Amino acid sequence: MAENEKSNVENEIDTKDAGIENLKVLENIEVKLTVEVGSTELKIRDLLRLNEGSVVELERLAGDPLDILANGVKIAKGEVVMVGERFGIRFTEVTNPENRVQKL
Repeated sequence: MAENEKSNVENEIDTKDAGIENLKVLENIEVKLTVEVGSTELKIRDLLRLNEGSVVELERLAGDPLDILANGVKIAKGEVVMVGERFGIRFTEVTNPENRVQKL
């Protein structure tokens, strides 16, 4: 291997190692995980008329996977499950980890 090629390979390894170290620093940062059931748009007059027992139809169909967001960025899709007496979310589709980190 030529000296120049060896130097390029070493630089790539150093860059990769630095990237891994940077990612390790980020691993301890907390993010807010949110599950979005659906959404809709309302006029303010309709919003003001809502009271207990009101039903608002969402744009998502029953049975569709739910969006899972980290700090407002969609990172996955999933479905609701019960974990003991609490709700949980089972991940059914997950975006590529590199894409997730770039969007956060």
